[in-house]
Formats: sequence, structure tokens, C-alpha cells
Amino acid sequence: MTTLSGITSRRPFTLLGILLALIVMAAFVLVALNASNTNGTPTQAVVVAAQDLQARVPIAADALRTQSIPVPGAYPKVYFQALRDVVGMVPLVAIPAGSAITANEVAKPNQALGAQSEYLPIPAGYVAFTIPTSELQGVANNIQADDYISVIATVSGTGRVADKTIFTNLHVIRVGTPASAANSGANSLTVVVTQCQAEILNWFMTYASLKYTLESFHDYLKDSTQAPDPGCPSINSARGVTLQAVETAYPTLFSA
Repeated sequence: MTTLSGITSRRPFTLLGILLALIVMAAFVLVALNASNTNGTPTQAVVVAAQDLQARVPIAADALRTQSIPVPGAYPKVYFQALRDVVGMVPLVAIPAGSAITANEVAKPNQALGAQSEYLPIPAGYVAFTIPTSELQGVANNIQADDYISVIATVSGTGRVADKTIFTNLHVIRVGTPASAANSGANSLTVVVTQCQAEILNWFMTYASLKYTLESFHDYLKDSTQAPDPGCPSINSARGVTLQAVETAYPTLFSA
């Protein structure tokens, strides 16, 4: 026969069992609700990096892919849905592979941070060099980025005047902005040369006058894999320019 004291002594264990059962049931309910909410989260296909993207290097098509990701309501980030919207854009920061690309991480070339938002297209072994220009000097301001030009130097002194084409096929990669609003023409051209050529150009800019001709687009030497010049393979190959060296390289300008 169960006594009243025995029933009283077992009551705490009964209550504990009921409490544990309620906790387990609540856990199952929470898991079920969480699964339901997860399955109900909307997704959208966005552009992600298919490989690590380096800052300041324009994005190629094969470096991108699309992937569906969950997008909670009122999500603050702005994504891209089409690959074409990102191809050619410039990362402002390094973007790891697999990361969704957001609008604040990329910019169009020459926007946001200006020309510094991307690396200049300079082949290995070459440098960018800026030369002055004007309407009469630079083919009436018809020279544009990605054109190729030739450079004519005029040297005068001791009663002699001579002209000589000193460079051809110089690739123009940037055209400078006007000096003022009233001047609609560019005031500079940035070209790709070797460091040795840069020294020669600098010499002629100091001691002679320069004029440019715009080459026919049929003659352009567009080669994105331009090999280093064997005569000046790196910037360390430049050894300086003297009058004697220029006279030897361009005897027509200095012959009697």
C-alpha cells in the first residue's frame, strides 16, 4: 500500500520529467520553425568571383560566374545579376573567389577613383611616359587613347636646322585633360616606351621641339603580349643619355 509520504517523495521526479518533456517538445518546435523560415527565404542569382580578383585589374568574363544566394528582405548590399554588368569593371579591393560581387567593391574604368582605379595597360619591361601636345603639335587634337603615333624631332643650332622621325608606333594609352574650360583640346599624351626611350624623349623635350603624326589604324601594332625590347629589357637597362649618344643615334640631325 502506497503511503502519502511515498507519493510526496516521488512528486519532484514527476514534475522534473514533465519539465524535460516540455523542453524537448519546445526544441523540436523551434527546429521545425527555423527550417520553415529557411526554406521560405527568397534567393536570387547574383554574380560571384570564379577566382581571386586582384584590385585595380579589370575583370575578365572567365573570372565570373552566377550563383543563387539567400537574400533576406531589406538586405543592404547591392548585387549584380548579369555577367555583362561586371565584365570590364575594376575591383577597388581584392575579392576572394566565391564571393558575391557588390556595387561598392567595383567601379567602371576611369570612374570613382579616376585613372588610379585601374592599372595602366603597360606591358612588362615598358613604362608610361607623358609628352606635351597641342592642336598644331598633336594632329589637331585627333589623337585618342589606343592610337599609335610617330614622333618628329626638330633640332636647331649653330646655323643648322634638321628634322628627324625619332620614334614610330608609340602606343597612346591616355589623353590628358584640357588645361582650362576654354581650351577644348588635350594638353598631354601618355605613351608606352622603354625606359631607354623615355630618356631619349626627355632629352629631345629639353633641347629640341617635337611634333607628332597619327598613324593609320591599318598600320597599328596592337599586341597585348608585347615582349620586352631586347635592347632595353627592363627599367634597369637605362644608362642615361648624353649629347654624344644622341648624335651617334641620330646623325642626320647633327651632320654638317
